[in-house]
Amino acid sequence: MSTENEGTAVPPAPSAPPVPVDAPAAPAPQAQAHQGPYGQDAQGQAPQGQGGAGHPGPSSSAPDPSWPPPPPPTSPYGDGGSGPGSGGWGSSYQQPAPSSGRRRGGLVAAILAAALLAGGLGGGLGYVLAKNNDESTGSTTVSASASGGDVKRDPGTTAGVAAKALPSTVTIQAESTSGEGGTGTGFVFDKQGHIVTNNHVVADAVDGGKLTATFPSGKKYDAEVVGHAQGYDVAVIKLKDAPSDLKPLTLGDSDKVAVGDATIAIGAPFGLSDTVTTGIISAKNRPVASSDGSGSQASYMSALQTDASINPGNSGGPLLDAQGNVIGINSAIQSTGNGGFGTGQSGSIGLGFAIPINQAKYVAQELIKNGKPVYAKIGASVSLDDSSDGAQITDQGAGGAAPVEPGGPAAKAGLKPGDVIIKLDDRVIDSGPTLIGEIWTHQPGDKVTITYERGGKQHTVDVTLGSRVGDN
Repeated sequence: MSTENEGTAVPPAPSAPPVPVDAPAAPAPQAQAHQGPYGQDAQGQAPQGQGGAGHPGPSSSAPDPSWPPPPPPTSPYGDGGSGPGSGGWGSSYQQPAPSSGRRRGGLVAAILAAALLAGGLGGGLGYVLAKNNDESTGSTTVSASASGGDVKRDPGTTAGVAAKALPSTVTIQAESTSGEGGTGTGFVFDKQGHIVTNNHVVADAVDGGKLTATFPSGKKYDAEVVGHAQGYDVAVIKLKDAPSDLKPLTLGDSDKVAVGDATIAIGAPFGLSDTVTTGIISAKNRPVASSDGSGSQASYMSALQTDASINPGNSGGPLLDAQGNVIGINSAIQSTGNGGFGTGQSGSIGLGFAIPINQAKYVAQELIKNGKPVYAKIGASVSLDDSSDGAQITDQGAGGAAPVEPGGPAAKAGLKPGDVIIKLDDRVIDSGPTLIGEIWTHQPGDKVTITYERGGKQHTVDVTLGSRVGDN
């Protein structure tokens, strides 16, 4: 599946109720559609909605199905002129012929009598109630409660989780030397001031650009890139003059996440900092190849899928479970098309993808330690074409290199060009990107079982994963 790093259309305004064209009434005023303001993404896009991963709708002349259909055009009496009746929408009002003065007086008298009767009934009833109240309490004053009681938000509620997690999140502004950049999100990783985010959030500031991180309290800090991993789409930045009271978010276990678990996403969609959205885990191990649209190398992940609303600016923010533990880093969305307001972005349709925190934790630790990412590998080039049959080892490697690295893990396992890998452990492999994403969930030195097809027959081999340092 190919996605964009983040990427909402404003629904069309409701149609005005239809007005019969043949009725002699004055034309009804036209209803107007209104559009709301939007805020900016991880790639500097102003208001989709993230990946990364925001529109007035056209009015329609067709009647809105939510409105009841109007009655057919009628005469002032509603019966073609043969008798009294009521008109439809837009029909004119006709004064009925006056009756005799005596009858009209009788009608007025009846109305007054009814009004007086109602008033008497209400007054009498009020008197009885007041009298009873006087006898029992000595007062007719009714006092309202000063408040609805204390509002308690338990730690396990969404509000409780958000209140605890928000102070440990930051809105990141990245700016290149040419002034280009955008907005993303990150979260406190340790007390030394390291912040974890997406690579595509800070990419503009890697080569001499400017980085700032702003907490919900309004405190703003300059920051620098410690390391970034384009393939994983993970980066670590460090606050300059970091405060001593930083509270790192608790990391969960993404391997134990189940479909249907509640999720809470925190980010800055379209620059709207400290935004909280909720949803569930919609799927696990979703193969995703994402790109920020700049033409740079894609990122691959075996992602957690969530329907929590994720839009540009959510990138790099934490995806939390119901207890407030970080289970993923919001990174990409699937989108239906470009958005409006001239931004070229599109918004959340409930298909968001997060890098599992178990993988992101390993990457972040390597970046802090070495400044460079370390990737697991099998030592073979595979086709990146769309496929549903597996990952085929190509006849030629990248840049003219050998398709199977001599002495590498794949070569030692006996894999050859033309072999089609269809499983890695218990994961079905349907394409090259799926295989890469699954390999990168492991660490160098891990042993995996690969099932492949050659000449119409299936074979299974054990492979000990090798390592590659850096993005090149």
